[in-house]
Amino acid sequence: MNTITVSDSVGEIVSRKPFLEEALASGLINLSSLARDIHAEVVERMDKEVKHGAIVMSLKRLKPDVNYQINERIKKVVDLMGDITVRSNLADFTYRNSDTLTSNQMRLLAIISKRKEIFYTLSQGIYETTIILSNIIEDEVNEIFKDEYLTFRIDNLSSITIKLPEENTSVFGVYYHILKKLAYEGINILEIVSTTHEFTIIVNDHDVDAAFSVLKRLKHDNI
Repeated sequence: MNTITVSDSVGEIVSRKPFLEEALASGLINLSSLARDIHAEVVERMDKEVKHGAIVMSLKRLKPDVNYQINERIKKVVDLMGDITVRSNLADFTYRNSDTLTSNQMRLLAIISKRKEIFYTLSQGIYETTIILSNIIEDEVNEIFKDEYLTFRIDNLSSITIKLPEENTSVFGVYYHILKKLAYEGINILEIVSTTHEFTIIVNDHDVDAAFSVLKRLKHDNI
């Protein structure tokens, strides 16, 4: 016998969609329209026909819980965020991938490994590779990659790195929350680089002060 309720089904559907959760918590979604949108999925989960009104009522009852869950889940990660580190005088080089690009990267790494003051990060995609590093090594980069196809180049950049707690790997919506705050302030992010416990954004120099202020305020916001 199927013991799952309409409220259970609706709650499971909403919990898998952080954007939907936030919109519900903020009262930005028409519940009747949302009920129609998820009706088929609810019916599939229940394995029987479900009335439109029952889904609407479940969404209404869900809203306070959703708001609490969003606040508590993300706030815990934000409260545990560590140091915020800023590096300036960076440049972005993007090259088309080639058979020789990797060997040239190794030549560059050999130089950087002896100079600890240099900021360096690399992102390799299917068709191109982006290298962001301190511009004091620009001459070496130009020489090493002189035979590679440069598709993009921009100077006067800064990086802001946030140390994240271990909990961030099991909480969805953390990066979205950070990026949303920056977007609200009109801050343009050129690149995003992350490791398991670090999150780095690359911005223009003229945006770095505003971006730093937004990230510092995160702990004091009410999410």
